Amino acid sequence: MIGVELQNAKRILCIGAHSDDIEIGMGGTLLRLLEQSPDREICWVVGSAPGIRESEARGSAAAFLEKAARSEVLIGTFQESYFPSEWPKIKDWFEHIRKIMEPDVIFTHFREDRHQDHRVLSDLAWNTFRNHLVLEYEILKYDGDLGKPNFYVPLSEKISTRKIDLLMEHFETQLKRHWFSRDSFEALHRIRGIECASPSGRAEAFHARKLILGST
Repeated sequence: MIGVELQNAKRILCIGAHSDDIEIGMGGTLLRLLEQSPDREICWVVGSAPGIRESEARGSAAAFLEKAARSEVLIGTFQESYFPSEWPKIKDWFEHIRKIMEPDVIFTHFREDRHQDHRVLSDLAWNTFRNHLVLEYEILKYDGDLGKPNFYVPLSEKISTRKIDLLMEHFETQLKRHWFSRDSFEALHRIRGIECASPSGRAEAFHARKLILGST
């Protein structure tokens, strides 16, 4: 089962550095949440999507958010691979986003991710949203930095397949990358599914650094 806090989340903030990050890291979880309850508001934030990557990002977001009650897609113009040098501007952008939405849960990058753009957005998510549930997703890549997640969302075979189908459909510019493949995404789903004994054998995994049990 999805944890109670996540199950009841109505306002969801999804943060990704690049046009396919959100989909790779938590696309299945989002599809599951929207299938279970479409009465959710999603703010979908992408830091950099130059050229054709912007149309890919918007097309993919529209497909993943098809069942959302309300959604907003925000795409930044920060220079890819140079996010550390753009820290002040990205911080200002995050403060603007906070005025748009007070989220119940935030999905962002794993803080120990070795990609510099990913780390900047994770750090600023924690810096800007200081009293929120933050779940850090993972991106499979060359660096071998997946870590040991501690929060799992089991996925049905149908949702897992749907997520991968959408990735293959909307990100033509990435298909030649050695890691961007149906087999790679399915493999990570299966590994995380084994770790949490998912009934379908598939899951997405997250790092939950701080969880608070209710209120006093």
